[in-house]
Amino acid sequence: MKQRVVIALGGNALQQNGEVSAEAQKAVAEQVGRDIVKLASKYELIIAHGNGPQVGNILLHEESAASEGAPAMPLDTAVAMSQGQIGYWLTQAISNAFKREKKQRKVATIVTQVVVDRKDPAFRHPTKPIGQFYNAREAVKLSKSKGWEMMEDSGRGYRRVVASPKPIDIVENREIVTLVESGAIVVAVGGGGIPVVRTKVLKLLKGVDAVVDKDFAAEKLAELVKADIFVSVTAVPNAFLNFGKSDQIALGVLTTKEAKRYIHAGQFGTGSMLPKMEAVTKFAARGKIGIITTPANLELALKRRAGTIIQD
Repeated sequence: MKQRVVIALGGNALQQNGEVSAEAQKAVAEQVGRDIVKLASKYELIIAHGNGPQVGNILLHEESAASEGAPAMPLDTAVAMSQGQIGYWLTQAISNAFKREKKQRKVATIVTQVVVDRKDPAFRHPTKPIGQFYNAREAVKLSKSKGWEMMEDSGRGYRRVVASPKPIDIVENREIVTLVESGAIVVAVGGGGIPVVRTKVLKLLKGVDAVVDKDFAAEKLAELVKADIFVSVTAVPNAFLNFGKSDQIALGVLTTKEAKRYIHAGQFGTGSMLPKMEAVTKFAARGKIGIITTPANLELALKRRAGTIIQD
C-alpha cells in the first residue's frame, strides 16, 4: 500500500521575487504541480498550504474598498476566500501536469474549517498581525469603532493583531479521507484552515477572528487522517542549529527527544522555524515520520536522503 503523506507548503512558496500577481503565482503553482506528479505514483497525497501573503492582499482590498453599502468581509471569510483562490491555482496546476504526462488523476480542493477552543489563552493575548498599516490616530479610531486590538509593528505603523490558537479538530477530515481513498490528491486546511468554534448548545459551528498556524493545522490533519509522513516545506533545506551564524549546523536525522531538546534550548525562530519543528516533532512522536525540507529536495527527503528527518 502507498504511504499517506501530508505536505504543508508555505504561503510564500507560491511567490518568487516578491511577485504578487495572480499570473505570477499561477506560474509557480505550475512547478508545484510538476513536483506533485513525480510523487503521485508512490504516495497518497494531501497538500496543505499557507496563505499569509494572499490573505493579506485580500484584507487590504477589503479594508481599503469598504463602505457602508459594501462592508469588508470578516477575517474568517477572507481565509475562506484565500483557500478558494490558492486551491484553484494548485488543483488546476496539478491536473494540467498530469494531462501533460498523458495521465488522469482526480484532484480536489476542500474548503476546510479548523476547530479551536474559545478558551485558548491565545484569545486573551492576540499577537498575530494582519491587514494593512495605520497611523496612531487611525489605530485608536479602529480600536474604538471595531473593537480591534492594535499593535505597533517594527516602526512601520500600527496593525490589527488577532489570536493564533492551536487547532483541536478538522471539521472535514472524514470527507478528506474519503477523497484520498478514492484516489484523489486533496488540497486542504489552506492557510491553517478557517478558524471556527463549537457552541455549547447543539455544537454549532461559528467563525472567529483568528489565524491558525499552517503547520499546526496540517499536523492535526495528518494525525486525523492517519498519515504516515508529515512534511513541512520551507525555503531552507534543513532546520539548523545556530542558524545564520558562522557555526551553523544542518540537522539531519533526529529522534523526537533530540528535537525537543533543541526546541527547549531556543534554537529556532519564533515566527519561522519554531512552529515547523514543533509540528513535525509532535507528529513524529506518534511513531511516525516528520520532515522539514525545500520543494527541490522533497522527493529525496521522502526517501530519507535529504532534509531534517525526525523519527524514533
